[in-house]
Amino acid sequence: MTGFVQFIEYRTSRQDEIATLMSDFRQKRQEAGDGPSPVRAMSCADRDEEGRYCAVIEFASYEEAMENSGREDTGAFAATLAGLCDGPPTFRNFDQLETEEYKP
Repeated sequence: MTGFVQFIEYRTSRQDEIATLMSDFRQKRQEAGDGPSPVRAMSCADRDEEGRYCAVIEFASYEEAMENSGREDTGAFAATLAGLCDGPPTFRNFDQLETEEYKP
């Protein structure tokens, strides 16, 4: 296995606020430089269903993801995210089996 990926699916009419929340969280975590952090994150909007979004968060390992999940600031982030959603977000956890890079 090459890593761990978490998908966070959610519906919201407040995506701008969620984008700001995610950006602020990333900046604070990078400035603090303590503990595990995601390797990569992507935010995606559903083309077929307005108001539905997905965040894709990649970690180096499942263990790092779980350590990150147990952090107080991560818990606060998740609670704030849930408050900005139009219903509870769905968290899906995947072991990353393979990554392939395509050349342009």
